[in-house]
Amino acid sequence: MRTDTPQTIYRKDYTPPSYLVDTVELGFDLDPARTIVANRMTMRRNPDSAQREIELYGENLELVALRMNGNTLSEKDYRIEGSLLTIPDTPEEVTLEIETICVPEQNTTLSGLYTSNGSFYTQCEAEGFRAITYFPDRPDVMAVFTVMLRADKEKYPVLLSNGNLVEEGELGDGRHYAKWEDPFRKPSYLFALVAARLVCQEETFRLKDGRDALLQVWVEEGNLDKTDYAMQSLKNSIRWDEERWNLELDLDRFMIVAVGDFNMGAMENKGLNIFNTKFVLANPRVATDIDFQGIEAVVGHEYFHNWTGNRVTCRDWFQLSLKEGLTVFRDQEFSADMIGTESGRAVGRIDQVRTLRQAQFPEDAGPMAHPVRPDSFVEINNFYTVTVYEKGAEVVRMYQTLLGREGFRKGMDLYFERHDGQAVTCDDFRRAMADASGRDLSLFERWYSQAGTPVVRAETRYDEVDKTYTITLFQSCPPTPGQTSKFPFHIPIAVGLLGADGRDMPLIIGGKDAGPTTVLELTEPEQSFVFENVQEQPTPSILRDFSAPIILDFNYGDADLLHLFSHDSDAVNRWEAGQRLAMGRLLKLTGEAGVGAPLMLDDTFLLALGKMLSDEALDPAFREQALLLPSEGMVAEQIEVVNPMSIHLARQFMRANIGARLRTELLAQYQANQTPGEYSPDALSAGKRALKNLCLAYLTAAQDEEGLQLAQQQFDEAGNMTDRVAALSALIHARAPGAEAALQRFYDEFEDEALVIDKWFMLQASAATTDVGAVRSLMRHPAFNLRNPNRARSLISSFCAGNPVQFHAPDGSGYAFWAEQVITLDALNPQVASRLARAMDRWRRYTPELQEHMKKALQQVAGQQRLSNDVREVVGKALAN
Repeated sequence: MRTDTPQTIYRKDYTPPSYLVDTVELGFDLDPARTIVANRMTMRRNPDSAQREIELYGENLELVALRMNGNTLSEKDYRIEGSLLTIPDTPEEVTLEIETICVPEQNTTLSGLYTSNGSFYTQCEAEGFRAITYFPDRPDVMAVFTVMLRADKEKYPVLLSNGNLVEEGELGDGRHYAKWEDPFRKPSYLFALVAARLVCQEETFRLKDGRDALLQVWVEEGNLDKTDYAMQSLKNSIRWDEERWNLELDLDRFMIVAVGDFNMGAMENKGLNIFNTKFVLANPRVATDIDFQGIEAVVGHEYFHNWTGNRVTCRDWFQLSLKEGLTVFRDQEFSADMIGTESGRAVGRIDQVRTLRQAQFPEDAGPMAHPVRPDSFVEINNFYTVTVYEKGAEVVRMYQTLLGREGFRKGMDLYFERHDGQAVTCDDFRRAMADASGRDLSLFERWYSQAGTPVVRAETRYDEVDKTYTITLFQSCPPTPGQTSKFPFHIPIAVGLLGADGRDMPLIIGGKDAGPTTVLELTEPEQSFVFENVQEQPTPSILRDFSAPIILDFNYGDADLLHLFSHDSDAVNRWEAGQRLAMGRLLKLTGEAGVGAPLMLDDTFLLALGKMLSDEALDPAFREQALLLPSEGMVAEQIEVVNPMSIHLARQFMRANIGARLRTELLAQYQANQTPGEYSPDALSAGKRALKNLCLAYLTAAQDEEGLQLAQQQFDEAGNMTDRVAALSALIHARAPGAEAALQRFYDEFEDEALVIDKWFMLQASAATTDVGAVRSLMRHPAFNLRNPNRARSLISSFCAGNPVQFHAPDGSGYAFWAEQVITLDALNPQVASRLARAMDRWRRYTPELQEHMKKALQQVAGQQRLSNDVREVVGKALAN
């Protein structure tokens, strides 16, 4: 764990590396208690650098020997200051030989080389390679790697690294070796090795150019029956990248390895992707529809990095969204194309919008707000955020909206043509898009450099005489830390107009036919757009398909929203109308609950929900999204002073009211959306289960006797994990008499399935019935392990981030628990601790009584003498802002 003095790194201070590395030869003698690493690298002075010293980074290493051009260096020939090793007065060309020792079994941070369940794994992004050997560990230093692995054959029969296997054999002392060569230059963050007792599913896959590639999915013994979907997702990813982007797999083999101890979802190491088991292991018995969807998306994401991240990588970590935002956009498009229907694509888009609103917009409004391309950081691990990933993907999507699909593809082709094999910047990507399209995208740079969520206010005017309809748009962006004033963004606003009959009106603007939807380009603080030949007062459908990550401020009346909710041809805006209807009522109920007033829900809203629920012409998955209420967190974002209990009471009242007053329709749709027969995770079946289980949740929220019986019956008879978890969740949240027995049965049946037991902990931690005392009791359960990130997140993070009414208990006990766990986790794994620390980002928005408790907890963490830079940066910004 880094506990050195925090130092802020600034993008403006970037300097090129003093030396470039051409080749790296690594030799590993693997031992959990004492791994010896031999590193031989050829280096040459960088003509773009004025520095005359070699700079290498290393952490938690024992330096055994250091030789330069065959000569052993003594301690007076170099200096080590913190994590930086500097060799002064070095020649133009250098061969460095470095021998170090590390202790993988003591590495609880899971960064660098570590052990999990007795096997060796690595995670080198962002700066983990420096915990393996001294190296210029920065993404703009790219080299060709050759790796020799030596280990005990019985304990570690499988030895893997990047690239292609070129040699393997016996060493004669019970050990064996494997030599791997990666023909492509890569930065050190993409290095990987695995030494383990594993089994694999493998297939030979014919590539578009006629070559055969070996595909392997490696897992621990006993999990081979859970690899089919990951393998199929990998094959689909390879084929899609060939067909959509003309990008091919460039190695003879591609490997996925699943490990149970992993900080992230997965890692795109060249040719050797290391995955959290959560995004590999699945079969109908243990995985939900959401799990299957996650596997497809993450397998696709990591494979697509082979080009957007590996072949073309980041110049520095400030450019992280260059690879992550772009690759999230690519995996979103992949998942949409795999569904293959417009309604399926729309449902995926709605999910993306919900994620932005629940997670990214609050980040933009909090103390950790940062641009898509940050200007500074203390700890780079803290910037693997929804802003860099999801908002970054929205920035990429806006290029496609502005340029069209064909224009965007031309920009991508030019980007690869110019930069294959290079470490580049977000500006290089934007320049490729501009040059390929001939468009001026200079203002678009502000999406990278300015933090915060823009607010676009819309005003409309219909001229009945001239038959014109004018939309005037005003843009602004609130201050964020370090950025008090903002310049106008380049914002694409997709717009349609609905007539009284609910149909799209033809759009004519500037004398030209613009079709049913047109994109208005807002580049000034205020702009007006005039639609011609508009025969009647329309209802505007603004920001179709969520064409930009903004907050739309438009004074829709209930009648307008009901019209859009019933008729809008744009599924995202149809859903949005329903969300606005629900949010208005939730805010009113929250205010009334806060003063103890009697709560009421109007018939108009319920009638609209009932109509949507019963409209079987609509995709079940869309109906489920349309009927899902905004979360308690999303409601909190709309309130100046947050009282979590009032929000919870209001939302629970609405859920129970829907369950009681739409009982007949809910029961009918519960039965109509059964999926008998063999389980399939396909989109239609998953959509039916989602709608059916939402109906069940509403019925049980109303304490409906038949609904509770259906939940118990579904739990008892479920033939798949989706239905089983949904039924168990309904029983727990309704405090049903059979809930405790169902929880025990669930545990007893799945106690040997780690990912299922994560669900078991999460279901309990996020239930409003679970207080701090209950969470502490669960931490004492034999199955709980704080050192495993999945397990820690399933219980502790689920409680702190997913159970607002109990986490924000009036006595402050939730915050005291948070502080205790952040401090404990920080000593083990700072990355997990810093993510947990983010649960207190927005503490100043709560009631004065809660603020006092939260501030005390934050100060308790900040006051720790030994605190990682990861956590210190988060709590420091929370307290300072």
